[in-house]
Amino acid sequence: MINKELKTYIENNILPLYQTLDYAHRGNHVFDVIKRALDIGHDYNVDLNMMYVISAFHDVGLIVERKTHHLIGAKMLRDDPFIQKTFNASEIKIMSEAVEDHRASSKSAPRSIYGMIISEADRAEPADIVVARALLYRFREGLTFENIYNDVYAHLIDKYSETGYIKVWLETKYMKAMQEELWSLMKDEKAFKAYALEIFNNLDRYK
Repeated sequence: MINKELKTYIENNILPLYQTLDYAHRGNHVFDVIKRALDIGHDYNVDLNMMYVISAFHDVGLIVERKTHHLIGAKMLRDDPFIQKTFNASEIKIMSEAVEDHRASSKSAPRSIYGMIISEADRAEPADIVVARALLYRFREGLTFENIYNDVYAHLIDKYSETGYIKVWLETKYMKAMQEELWSLMKDEKAFKAYALEIFNNLDRYK
């Protein structure tokens, strides 16, 4: 059970910040990541209050910029007065490191089980959401599916294919399900494009 005072603070002060981000990173994403991280956390010896904080802060640095958002989010966590009041220095260090370590492009393993859990929770989404978020991130008013599809497809192959750069640390049920579904879809490029077009035509449901 998450501490009630902590949950109230996060819901009122941190989660609303996500509504200012691009559609690929707005509220639905962070809520899904929180849910997955807490579910995965039940299988490991972790403090779920800490896991909740890590999940809430993992992408919040995007309010400043993308390239170093993981470092910005970690600093926001460390500097937050409520977090400083609620957790000790050792716990804050673990949480901030986990936020820093969550990026899918990171070449090294997360420094703790907390970092491994948030990494899995952040990237192991259902296939349709993976595709929708890639489309949403590139979509701008006036652009058609054909304008953005090639870039979306190249990104998804580069990141999520069987030879993609994404690293798997825990092989959770979420990761296994996502990989099986995406790998199967990617075997037929024509069918995958049709699948992506169907999602594009219904993007509003993913915002």
